[in-house]
Amino acid sequence: MKLILEMGDSQMPTKHDAKEAVRTLLSYLETDYQREGLLDTPDRVIDSWDEIFSGYTMNPEAILSSTFNGEGYDGIVLLKDIEFHSTCEHHLQPFNGKAHIAYIPIDKIVGISKLSRIVECHARRLQNQERITKNIADDLEKYLAPLGCAVIIEAAHGCMRCRGVKQANALMTTSAMRGVFFDKAEARQELFQLINN
Repeated sequence: MKLILEMGDSQMPTKHDAKEAVRTLLSYLETDYQREGLLDTPDRVIDSWDEIFSGYTMNPEAILSSTFNGEGYDGIVLLKDIEFHSTCEHHLQPFNGKAHIAYIPIDKIVGISKLSRIVECHARRLQNQERITKNIADDLEKYLAPLGCAVIIEAAHGCMRCRGVKQANALMTTSAMRGVFFDKAEARQELFQLINN
């Protein structure tokens, strides 16, 4: 996988270029950046980034296209406490937490593992929490066409924990409510009861 980086000549960097960039950063941080413990660090960093940022290779439509006949089910489908890990695009610090995803089907339902995968698809990119929340809701609305959908994400951010204000226990919550979850207070109330049970 290649990450798209802004370059003057618009040429895509190679894996070798990425490793050299890591070596440059190491030399900025560590006077003895060629010591034994750091020799293979550029390789390890880029290999880990291929996994951490694998969301760029995932397709939301492909994830949510494997649907089943809803067979008349018209209640809330909720998958809660989906663990995720992401990387803040502002400081390249990790943030992690849990997501709750709900929808009310009209015709189509989707396998529950797909709900977890759509979280992973968006979380495994350079991100902010607000965008993850909105993009998941957008995808559910676009590809499942439900009566309503909701996404609630709670996360702790490394940029708050280890730098700046240093608030180790602060949690950020974001939500996106669409369709009946936005329009009807009763639907939202039922959703919150299910999440809190």
